[in-house]
Amino acid sequence: MATKGVEINDSASIDPVVYPLNGLLVRNRIIVWNIECSRLLFVNGYFGKPLGIPKPKGIQFSQPLVLDLIEGYYLTLKSKLKLRTIDGRPMSTSNIKSLCKNQYDEFDTKYLVFQELRDRGYVVSPGIKFGCDFAVYERGPGIDHAPYLVQVYKPGFDITATAIVLAGRLATTVKKQFIIAIPKTKEKKVEFIGFDWWRA
Repeated sequence: MATKGVEINDSASIDPVVYPLNGLLVRNRIIVWNIECSRLLFVNGYFGKPLGIPKPKGIQFSQPLVLDLIEGYYLTLKSKLKLRTIDGRPMSTSNIKSLCKNQYDEFDTKYLVFQELRDRGYVVSPGIKFGCDFAVYERGPGIDHAPYLVQVYKPGFDITATAIVLAGRLATTVKKQFIIAIPKTKEKKVEFIGFDWWRA
């Protein structure tokens, strides 16, 4: 399927590219070497980051795009990405899922949350620098700051009041809302609990 014109904020334009795009698996990262394909993925959902550019603005970059495994798995399931190993072997979605399970603790539950947020139109990045699972943008990095920090818990989880206060204090310090995501894998749905903080 060929893409149609893409509306973007800067003056650059993108030539039509045919999905699925090609990605190369290098250890626990995926590299999209074609620059036009990299720009297309970045402008349509802010997937990955251009190599060596921590805070890209727009699509005026000439570096390959580096994706996390969870992003690659999502894009593969959406038929937007086709992965190969360094020696040229094609990778099936089950191969990629196995890699993800080795990379991410409790991958199935975390992926369900990632998928839910992505399908709703949010931009989802790793939240490790904030001590949580995901940092979530409404528009995208370089456009707005991530307003939400999301921590994934299984149903029936135990969390102390102290842990909630610590997470909430961190979130308010960086001007974000702390959200607990509870994925229900059998029902394929996610419940979200948001915390708002105010001075007593």
